[in-house]
Amino acid sequence: MNSYFFNLNIPYQTYLSHYSGQASSIVVHTDQGLRLQLPASRFRPFVTQLGLKGRFRLVTDANNKFIKLESL
Repeated sequence: MNSYFFNLNIPYQTYLSHYSGQASSIVVHTDQGLRLQLPASRFRPFVTQLGLKGRFRLVTDANNKFIKLESL
């Protein structure tokens, strides 16, 4: 398994206006310097009235298939 750590700070209105479509994605830069593109729908459980803010950990399998996304 692989773990990738990153921070996000996207205001609520920005998240809604840019990422409300089904095919939309969010691009993040990990602490390791990697650029990852994830479906915006994976972040919906973490969106609050303030938006999408905080530190996250993405866990993937050996083939880089999504396992889970956690808010830290």
